Amino acid sequence: MSTTVYDESLTAADRCDRCGAQAYLRVNFENGGELLFCAHHARAHSDKLSQVALKIHDETDKIV
Repeated sequence: MSTTVYDESLTAADRCDRCGAQAYLRVNFENGGELLFCAHHARAHSDKLSQVALKIHDETDKIV
């Protein structure tokens, strides 16, 4: 039996779907879709995202 490990870490190549800045938040939806957000847009839309997201992967703590 083999196990596939999925690394969900965001990299510098991951870009915000709203403005193109580096993404620090990945939002997965029930229908299988996902959106990436920079810290600014993640904060701006956090209330709504928390209501509709299946899973939120937040790496905003990496910002120095």
